[in-house]
Amino acid sequence: MATFDEVFKAFSKFGDTNSDGKTISLSQSDKWMKQAGIFDKVITTTDTSIHFKKLKSMKLNLAEYNKFLDDLAQTKKVPVDEIKSKMMKCSIPGLSGVAVPVNSAAVDRLTDTSKYTGAHKERFDSSGKGKGLAGREDVTENTGYVGGYKNQGTYGKK
Repeated sequence: MATFDEVFKAFSKFGDTNSDGKTISLSQSDKWMKQAGIFDKVITTTDTSIHFKKLKSMKLNLAEYNKFLDDLAQTKKVPVDEIKSKMMKCSIPGLSGVAVPVNSAAVDRLTDTSKYTGAHKERFDSSGKGKGLAGREDVTENTGYVGGYKNQGTYGKK
């Protein structure tokens, strides 16, 4: 299990490419708390917003964040150790609650390109791989022959 400092650093970088991992914003904190399962009928995002704004800063470092958690826990009459333990047990940002794709007969039937008809059939090659732009546009060849002519390239040859 990771330490509180390590998880703090991971969430402070989550969604912010310019972050150095030393400060965390309110939105990052709320994402962390949501993923850790802190929010319920007692503690809400409104509560975190009020207590975060009390510190008069857009981003908090680790020491300030601990003050924020202490103030929040004291006001809501929840042990701060309980909040921190839930936050430490939380996995790395963004991986909790990820939907797992379901493979069913209906999905297989809908994604089987060999059963496509009409204009959709032209968008895929024989292996089922998409043709990309060539499959979406009618590309003219400008050869002088009509589309149904079978003997192209044989004119004038003996």
